Amino acid sequence: MERIVEDNYSIAAQTNILQVEVFGPFNGQVTEKYIEDMYGACEQFSGEPWGLLISFYGNSVFSPEAEAALIKVNKYRVKHGLIANASVLIDSNTADIQQLQLRRIYQACNITFYVFSDISNAQSWLEQFLQQTPDD
Repeated sequence: MERIVEDNYSIAAQTNILQVEVFGPFNGQVTEKYIEDMYGACEQFSGEPWGLLISFYGNSVFSPEAEAALIKVNKYRVKHGLIANASVLIDSNTADIQQLQLRRIYQACNITFYVFSDISNAQSWLEQFLQQTPDD
């Protein structure tokens, strides 16, 4: 898959990890485009187990509508093989709120997740988690 780059986000696949970078809050139009791009990105894993490494830059507090949309897209990710998420909060003054929102979103979808402040630690955890997961 080629890298998808938009003003507010980028999506790139790397073996069994989907790497996403998100910049600032999304409006409704950006959220719709992100979800559309994410659906396409999920399908390339063909149902094999994979992980999501998502880095949030800046203050990305979700509106109630965005939170509901993210629950929907995460349920879709799970159907297409997502088994773990590593979220990284970078340069955020709202990290506590973001962490609470992410917890609600991922718990609603039964996704194993951790929140980090450093991308390399997040990637290491995700790679180790994926290696320990037995193939069905």
